[in-house]
Amino acid sequence: MFGGIDPGLLIASLMVASVPILFAAVGELVVEKAGVLNLGVEGMMIMGAVTGFITAVQTGSPALGFAGGALGGAVLSLLFAVLTQVMQANQVASGLALTLFGLGLSSLLGQGLFGIKPPLTPDVPFGPLADIPFIGTVLFSHDPLVYLSVLAVAGVWAVLSFTRAGLVLRAVGESHDAAHALGYKVRRIRVLAILFGGAMAGLGGAYVSLVRVPQWTDGITAGAGWIALAIVVFASWKPWRALLGAWLFGGITVLQLNLQAAGSRIPVEYLSMSPYLITILVLVIMSSGRGRAALSAPASLGQNFHAAR
Repeated sequence: MFGGIDPGLLIASLMVASVPILFAAVGELVVEKAGVLNLGVEGMMIMGAVTGFITAVQTGSPALGFAGGALGGAVLSLLFAVLTQVMQANQVASGLALTLFGLGLSSLLGQGLFGIKPPLTPDVPFGPLADIPFIGTVLFSHDPLVYLSVLAVAGVWAVLSFTRAGLVLRAVGESHDAAHALGYKVRRIRVLAILFGGAMAGLGGAYVSLVRVPQWTDGITAGAGWIALAIVVFASWKPWRALLGAWLFGGITVLQLNLQAAGSRIPVEYLSMSPYLITILVLVIMSSGRGRAALSAPASLGQNFHAAR
């Protein structure tokens, strides 16, 4: 114990706290690798939170709840895909509109859900392994989504690095005109990437309402989608760095809560704003040094594709 804080519980808690952000960040990373900038992550997350909550409560199944959350995020992302890939609307404006639309629609759908508890999501039964001091607490005491989030990072990294599909996706993000000249369906690839990003954001949102804060309240994601967007930049569009970034933010979030519980003399307002302040500082640091983060961005990021050009 350090100052009343158990290191094992702190690490385990930060892993749980990072899950919603990690799902959303990994999904957005794939979207941006395809050359699309979707600022609607917050809207897709909160839609996933409300649709996942409704599905879990109605069916009594946490698994179906997570599936419903992913579907809710994907359906909302389809609206963004139609606007930007079919109607050629501005990606930044469309993403911001998507967030505002998602926040409003989720508030409407969430009427009457206040005070209801969703079904419990059980931990993975590791048996005696969970009783090992420190290691058991850190590695073997989590629900399935914690492990799935790490597997998602590994899967995205493997696909982007070692498969033809990943190569094509990166080619579209670097030069959509060149990819089109080679015969690749740029618009189709980008739509699929957007749907994947929406499903991942929705899954992260469902985790918030079903596990992190097992209830429904308006604005339950509390800016997690914006943090996920920042983490993609912090990670320089690399999956494993996104994992570290999500754990960093999760660690700061959990640490400030533990410091409050331990009776820290630091004003609670400073502790509450610390995760967001640290995120801003990280982005500033990563943006310095001749724009290292910017140099790693996909060359066609945010640019609409016109097949006629």
